[in-house]
Amino acid sequence: MTAAARVDLTDLDMWARGVPYSEFARLRAEKPVAWFNEPTPNSGFWSVHRYADIMAASRDTGTFSSTRGVSFEEPTDDDMAARKTIIDMDPPEHTKLRKIMSGSFSQRAVAVYQHFVEQLTESVLDDGLPAGPFDFVANVAKEIPIRVLARIMGLPEANLDQFIDLGDRLIANTDPDLTDVVWGRDDTDAYRLFPFRSPYGKQLWDLGREIVRDKLRQPGDDLLSKVLQARVDGEALSETDLDNLFSILVIAGNETTRIAMAHAVLAFCEHPDQWDRLRGDSGLLDTATDEVMRWSCPTHFMRRTAMTDAELGGANVRAGDKVILWYVSGNRDETEFADPDVFDIGRTPNRHLSFGRSGPHLCLGVHVARLEVRIMLAAMARRVARFELAGVPRRIRSNFTNGLKELPIRTISA
Repeated sequence: MTAAARVDLTDLDMWARGVPYSEFARLRAEKPVAWFNEPTPNSGFWSVHRYADIMAASRDTGTFSSTRGVSFEEPTDDDMAARKTIIDMDPPEHTKLRKIMSGSFSQRAVAVYQHFVEQLTESVLDDGLPAGPFDFVANVAKEIPIRVLARIMGLPEANLDQFIDLGDRLIANTDPDLTDVVWGRDDTDAYRLFPFRSPYGKQLWDLGREIVRDKLRQPGDDLLSKVLQARVDGEALSETDLDNLFSILVIAGNETTRIAMAHAVLAFCEHPDQWDRLRGDSGLLDTATDEVMRWSCPTHFMRRTAMTDAELGGANVRAGDKVILWYVSGNRDETEFADPDVFDIGRTPNRHLSFGRSGPHLCLGVHVARLEVRIMLAAMARRVARFELAGVPRRIRSNFTNGLKELPIRTISA
C-alpha cells in the first residue's frame, strides 16, 4: 500500500464486509491511477479508478493485454499455457475463438429463449417465494441462470447442482466458507495448472470431458456441439482449449447473472421507493435492468498487463506492470454518472462498465444476463409488493466478485 491509499484493496476480509465506495471516490478525486505495493511474491499493481481511464485501457489491447491473466496472481508461462481461457487472450486469437460462439449469444439468438426464461422464472418463483423468511440466493438467484445456461450449452440437467457447487468453489476460491482450498492462505502450488489454481478446477474439467464425449457421439443444435464442430485456422480446438472454454462458460455464464439478481433484490430492499416506482410503470423495466447491472457490478475488476511503457491517467506505467481496472469504481464515477451513489431505475444514459462495456472483451453473455434480470424483475413486480431484509446479507470474501452467499429476506405479496 502507498501513501495514496488509506485502504488495502487486497484485504479480502474488508471486501467481505462491504465495497469501499468512499475510498474509491477519494482515489478518483486525488489519485485516478495509483501504485499499490503487494507482499512478495507479487510485485505490485497500478490501480485504475476513473471511468475514462478504464475505458481507454480496455480498448487498447495492444498496450494493455489480457494474456498474463485477469487476476492479481502472477502466473508462469506454464500456468498460462495450461489454463488460458478466452478472457486471457487478445485479438486476433481472442476474436477467432469468440466468433465461434458469438452467434449463440447475439441479441437475436438470445430473444429465442425469452419464452423459456419466462416459464422457468415463473416456475422458480412458484417454488422459491415462501410465506416466511427465506434465502433469495438459494431459492431463486442460483436456480435460474444455470438452467438457462444449460439450455444454451446443451448441458445435462442431472449435473446442474454439481456445476453450481464447483462454480462456487472456483469463483470464490478465496472464501473458506465456500472452499477448503483457499487461494492466498493455503499452499496451492499442486493445483497451479488447474482453473483458479484449485483442485475443483480439475473436477470441472473432468465433468466437461464426459459431456464432450457424449456430444461427440450425439451432437445437437446447442452451443457445445457447435464448438466441437468448429475449426480455428483449419484445426479443431485442442483438449486443453475445450477444457478451459467449458470451464469459463459454466462459471461466468452462471455466477455473474446470479450476482446481479441477488443484488437487485437487495437494492430494492434498501430502496423500496424504487420498487414502488417499477411496479407502477412497466416501461421502466429496461432502464431498471441496466441500473441493477451498474449497481451490482458482478465483477469488481479485470486485470491487464502493460506490454510497453505507457501513460494512463497521468501515471507512467512501465512494460510488465499489472494494471487493475476497477469497474466497481468506474460505475460510480461522478464525471460519467449524475448522482452515482443514488439507485435510480430511470437512469439514462447508463453506460455502465458491468459485463465489460466495450472493446473486445465485452461479455459474450451480456444479452442473456439482461434478458434474465429483466424477466425476473417483471415477474416479481406482479407478485411482490415489498421486499424486506430478514437478516444480514453475507458477502463472498473476494475483491474479484461481488457475490452474496446469503440474502435473507421476506416478501409481502401483491
